[in-house]
Amino acid sequence: MAFLTDDKLVIVGAGGAIGSTMVQLALTMRLTPNVCLYDVYAPGMEGVMEEMFHCGYDGVNLTATTDVAEAFKDAKYIISSGGAPRKAGMTREDLLAGNCKIAEELGKNIKTYCPDVKHVTVIFNPADLTGLVTLLYSGLKPGQVTTLAALDSTRLQSALAKKFGVKQYEVTGCATYGGHGEQMAVFGSAVKVAGKPLNELIGTPALPEEEWEQLKVAVTKGGAKIIELRGRSSWQSPAFCSVEMIRSVMGGEKFRWPAGTYVNNEKYNHIMMAMDTTLDTNGCTYKMPTGTPEELAKLDASYEHLCKMRDELVTLNIVPPISEWNKINPNL
Repeated sequence: MAFLTDDKLVIVGAGGAIGSTMVQLALTMRLTPNVCLYDVYAPGMEGVMEEMFHCGYDGVNLTATTDVAEAFKDAKYIISSGGAPRKAGMTREDLLAGNCKIAEELGKNIKTYCPDVKHVTVIFNPADLTGLVTLLYSGLKPGQVTTLAALDSTRLQSALAKKFGVKQYEVTGCATYGGHGEQMAVFGSAVKVAGKPLNELIGTPALPEEEWEQLKVAVTKGGAKIIELRGRSSWQSPAFCSVEMIRSVMGGEKFRWPAGTYVNNEKYNHIMMAMDTTLDTNGCTYKMPTGTPEELAKLDASYEHLCKMRDELVTLNIVPPISEWNKINPNL
């Protein structure tokens, strides 16, 4: 079975649960034979390498290193889960300062060691901000850096499928936009459940308004629920969705969910947030979401929340004032 490309894919944080799962998925999905594992923790990464060898994948060229220069040399695609994970009782925002410093280093390493990289997907939290910092310091174009935002939409789809007792794939049109986290905007106006518009179900005995509001809150707290149930932050779903994202920009199957992307237009300025995106070999492009006035107001509120965190990064001296961003990255 052929690979999508021969280009080098680097998995950052490959020794961890998310990273190791991404390695296995990339090989199983036959994205490229040239997969490099990068992690600062050598024993964990070496253990992953042994596991992959024991899988007996055919025709692959696996490498592993703790040297970032070696890892990033000739890299064309990067997925990074190389930040601290969320623990019980934490919000994604609690990780802001530490993980954004890691993102700054990631961006600078990309600029130094693989400025010709085609696409980078950042998935460590708070992903909208770590992705923004990575983009700034990498010098890449906005369409070359994306962040993981799909889990919010898949959690909405899953919750509605369970509520109505249908197969998950029978719930269509699910999308959440804005920030990846508890301030996200849940859009239900385009959703259909087994072919029936969700809007025709909301406010009826099938889905009372109060229950719909509770369901939306549960969706925004889906990550915390995984921590409660499993004792650690989710890893299988973020790994799968992020590898699907890279597959799309490699020219593979279309990515079905919103992605986080750099937005700077007449309404939203200098921010990374989930939009109505398309991922292909040209990178990431987006359209402004359409929805009800209530949904769009929620999106505005999510944007404002992200702006507060972005501005906090200026206060922390992790990024300079926005007026100086163009000096670091002329593409912004």
